Amino acid sequence: MTSPVPVVERSILIFAIWAVLGFLGLGIFLEGMKTDSWLLSSAGVLVIVLAFVAHIIVNGIFDTSFSPGEAALGIGAYGLLGLIFVAAAAGGSLTMTNYYSGLTLFGVLAAGFLAYLLTRHGLRGAFSRFHIKPMTEREPGK
Repeated sequence: MTSPVPVVERSILIFAIWAVLGFLGLGIFLEGMKTDSWLLSSAGVLVIVLAFVAHIIVNGIFDTSFSPGEAALGIGAYGLLGLIFVAAAAGGSLTMTNYYSGLTLFGVLAAGFLAYLLTRHGLRGAFSRFHIKPMTEREPGK
């Protein structure tokens, strides 16, 4: 049986990274939205990207990938924030600076996600992660 210590150490490192850099980046981003400063919001996005890069580095050190729970949390948070952003934009309560800040956040996160998939799995492998052939179209023996 393998020791659970590396799994626990990785979990603690990931939690610490997102507790410090993730919440700091979110706070800076929200402060930029509050003060109507695109530059400050962009700095918050940069700190969030640093947290994502640190998460990838920890995954590389421990020779793992994102856990299903981490992937679900990330995609769910992205979707929820996107829904809130679209609702705020449709309601007309965003200034142009806040609108551009939100577009910066979602654009950078989407580009980072695609860059991660392409560098981790290659172009064909990244496509294969989402496209699964029906049983009737698969080659025999696969």
